[in-house]
Amino acid sequence: MYPRVLLKISGEALLGQTEFGIDPAIIQRIALEIQDIMKLGVQLALVIGGGNLFRGTGLTANGIDRVSADYIGMLATVMNSLAMQDALQKINTETRVMSAIQMGLICEEYTRRKAISHLQRGRVVIFAAGTGNPFFTTDTAASLRAIEIDAKLLVKATKVDGVYDTDPLKNPTAQRLTRLTYNDIISRQLGVMDTTAVVLCRDNNMPLRVLDLNKMGTLKRAVMGEEEGTFIYHEV
Repeated sequence: MYPRVLLKISGEALLGQTEFGIDPAIIQRIALEIQDIMKLGVQLALVIGGGNLFRGTGLTANGIDRVSADYIGMLATVMNSLAMQDALQKINTETRVMSAIQMGLICEEYTRRKAISHLQRGRVVIFAAGTGNPFFTTDTAASLRAIEIDAKLLVKATKVDGVYDTDPLKNPTAQRLTRLTYNDIISRQLGVMDTTAVVLCRDNNMPLRVLDLNKMGTLKRAVMGEEEGTFIYHEV
């Protein structure tokens, strides 16, 4: 079992059956799964994307400045983080949202020492607002925070059950790959995460597991060290 884990959840995963926003049933189910993991004694941190509320690529394609679009996207991650905190607090799971951008009225400012202190006290820590800088994705933020807090596993929860050799939505014969190295990801351009995030994980020997968030129990099995989805590691 991994003692400290960072879970990256895409904003799109919170859509559920809705076309925009947050599906209450989805966020409540995720909260219950997180509570189940916490009962194992695991220290758990989260990074949540904002794609269910805002997609910056659409605005930038229509003339909006990239930096402005990225900051709007960071605010979307804060909204998702506050919603997840609310769902967790309602089931008596103590949670702290820590933002890379100062907004003291609604969440704490991120510092590494305080984040680790919260984890050691048994609180779920949700890292919001990405890295606090434009031009970086939430995948990169998840990789960075996982390294900073000395997590032993980074989990990327998506809508597919791992990494495939080709796009399974376009190719019905696509094969799921159960184990890969980070160099495989880069050389084969598999698109698991952006290159900055992949290189951060590779260079800091951070193992990554990609799995399907919609399958009950996958998160818990991954945290317990069981085979689930695709495992990605740094080949020494």
